[in-house]
Parts: sequence; C-alpha cells; structure tokens
Amino acid sequence: MSLPPASATPQPPEYKGAPLNADRGPGLGCFWIQAVALVVVIILAPLSAVLNWGATIATILLIAVVVLLLLVGQTSIFLLRLVAADRRGRRAPLSGRSKTVGELEDEARAAAARPPTSGDDVGESR
Repeated sequence: MSLPPASATPQPPEYKGAPLNADRGPGLGCFWIQAVALVVVIILAPLSAVLNWGATIATILLIAVVVLLLLVGQTSIFLLRLVAADRRGRRAPLSGRSKTVGELEDEARAAAARPPTSGDDVGESR
C-alpha cells in the first residue's frame, strides 16, 4: 500500500468545506472571555452548595460549567488549527538554523527526480 505523492505546496486546511479563514471564526479575545467565565462559574458552582443558594441555582451553574467547557474546548481547537495552518504555510521553524523534516524530504524528492548528469555516473571510479 503506497501513499499518494505529496504536493510541493501543502493545501490549506478546510473548515466547513472551505479553506480555513481566520476572520470567520472566533478570535483570541472570545477565547479569553470564555475562559474567564468558565473559571468564575467553576468557583461559584461549589459555593452555591455551601452557601445554600438553592437547587435551581446550583443546577444552572453546573449546566453552565458543562456548556462553557464545550465552548472553550471548541474555540481552543479552532485557534490551534489556525496556528498550525500558519506554520504549515511558512514551513520553516520560527528560530532554527537547521532544516525541518519537510524541507529535507523536499530536497530528497527533488534530488531523486533530477536526471543524472555525466559527472554522476554510478560506475565511475576515482
């Protein structure tokens, strides 16, 4: 079983059937608002039981914790995909002097695809 050949330029990741666009999804500000709200609700949920705020308020706070966990998780996954798409487009390390694995693979493919020249004869001895 062989893998299909990788293209020289990676395709951008898709989001809902279209290329991933950072302007269409939630941003970092939205994530921080959700994270702060989650921390506040996580602190208030057990306090509602200790301070006898009533079963209805405690239930609402517990449901809010679950909903906010879902929202924070989905937003963080979306933001991680944006970071990965940005790095994939650069295909170079942020501050490294060595080549990435992808760059080494691209060079190996280019060397294998290049036809041998007269100086590259295999049987030639020196």
